[in-house]
Amino acid sequence: MTSPVTISCLDLPAMDHNLPGLTDLLHSCVLAGASVNFIMPFTPDAAREFWISKVRPGVADGDIILMVASLGETLAGTVQLQCNTPPNQPHRADVGKLLVAPQYQRRGIARALMLELELQSASRNRSLITLDTRTGDKAEKLYVSLGYQTVGIIPGFSKDPFADHLDSTTLMFKQLH
Repeated sequence: MTSPVTISCLDLPAMDHNLPGLTDLLHSCVLAGASVNFIMPFTPDAAREFWISKVRPGVADGDIILMVASLGETLAGTVQLQCNTPPNQPHRADVGKLLVAPQYQRRGIARALMLELELQSASRNRSLITLDTRTGDKAEKLYVSLGYQTVGIIPGFSKDPFADHLDSTTLMFKQLH
């Protein structure tokens, strides 16, 4: 019997406690082809450094809301609500690093994380959510199904994690009511 998915927001002590799981999650997703800013070779140490240097300060400041999806004691996914917007955009937040461990994909975990992200956004009076995703990725279909609209596509936006070519990115948004 599989455990139900539990979504929770991590404060700094909880993030530190979950650092090994977050590191493994990011590393396994990138090795499986996730286009989330990293290219090969990508080591577990590089994954750990990302969480420590890029996410931890924002969690400490309250600028990043770090959510995780758990199946029992297993960390299965994560997403970030990034609220560190300019002074003229206090109503907006960005989606960062929606990740689901390869072995747990296609179980509704990414959808559950995004729905919680929208609740967290609304509770912080953030009515506009923006994101970008590699054009054609399975995440793009998820975002569309959740009501995100495409603004446009930027060709040659980022390097493919494995191949020597540039991928396009799709810019999307959703206005919360």
